[in-house]
Amino acid sequence: MSNSTYILDEKLLASGGSRFVNYILDIVVILALIFIISLMIAFLGNFLGWNDLLYWLGNLSDFEGQLVFIVISVFYYSLSEGLFGRSLGKFVTGTVVVDENGEKPSFGTIFKRSLCRLIPFEVFSFLGSRGWHDSITDTYVVNKKDLEKEVKLFHEFNLIGNTELN
Repeated sequence: MSNSTYILDEKLLASGGSRFVNYILDIVVILALIFIISLMIAFLGNFLGWNDLLYWLGNLSDFEGQLVFIVISVFYYSLSEGLFGRSLGKFVTGTVVVDENGEKPSFGTIFKRSLCRLIPFEVFSFLGSRGWHDSITDTYVVNKKDLEKEVKLFHEFNLIGNTELN
């Protein structure tokens, strides 16, 4: 009797270079989102005459700026990876977030993964084998095409010897 549950092969894990490109592209997207949202708030505040809002926006403290970055980051990663299993950086590099069975993780797992990115010095956790936001949530970033091939082969192999019912 064969096991019909696919278990991820670690040879599919995305390279450190791909992960670095993902990080840089995602930071650029987050900064662009902050810029666009700020512009929208500024136009809205100007249109409605909300001078206090415009003053606040123009005089954010470092702490407030970091808080805005954190909120937008968690929103960006949770939404993009929660809906598509990928952020924009992962789309570009052809990688995807999966669980140990090669499936898209639940939204709760993705949200937890997004929050784990806020751990101080988490970015340096990649000097080891996997980042903390991967290991804590039992998720993996893999090459999407290689994963699809591997899963297809796994299921085809499991069909060997099974009789077809007519």
